[in-house]
Amino acid sequence: MSNKICPLTNVEEVFKTETGAIYQCSRKNCYWMEFAGSTTSFSVSDFFKFKKSIDNIDVEKMLTDTARSADFTLVMPFRTERCFLLAVQDVLNLRDLLDGANFMIELNSIVKACLRSSQITVLA
Repeated sequence: MSNKICPLTNVEEVFKTETGAIYQCSRKNCYWMEFAGSTTSFSVSDFFKFKKSIDNIDVEKMLTDTARSADFTLVMPFRTERCFLLAVQDVLNLRDLLDGANFMIELNSIVKACLRSSQITVLA
């Protein structure tokens, strides 16, 4: 994966599914997302904004609306050169990927906090 992004980056896999993967780059303090055959870079804040925009897509409306244009939604992440034309299954796959990555990011923060507090207790 890191060769696709930049040979100098230091990326770690955050979460991976059959349809994509999220990587964290500690050197550039950003996230990289592989999805739908391409790789997209996000700043940390833009990554969470993108997740929120995907979470806000009304899948039920996409399924029930009979208009042909309702079969797809267009998402253009802030500060990227990428846009996503997503069908319902793509939205669900992307949500799965982003939810898993978000969970792993939160879990990592909790583990680090627990380790810090146990180190403080040992030192005291």
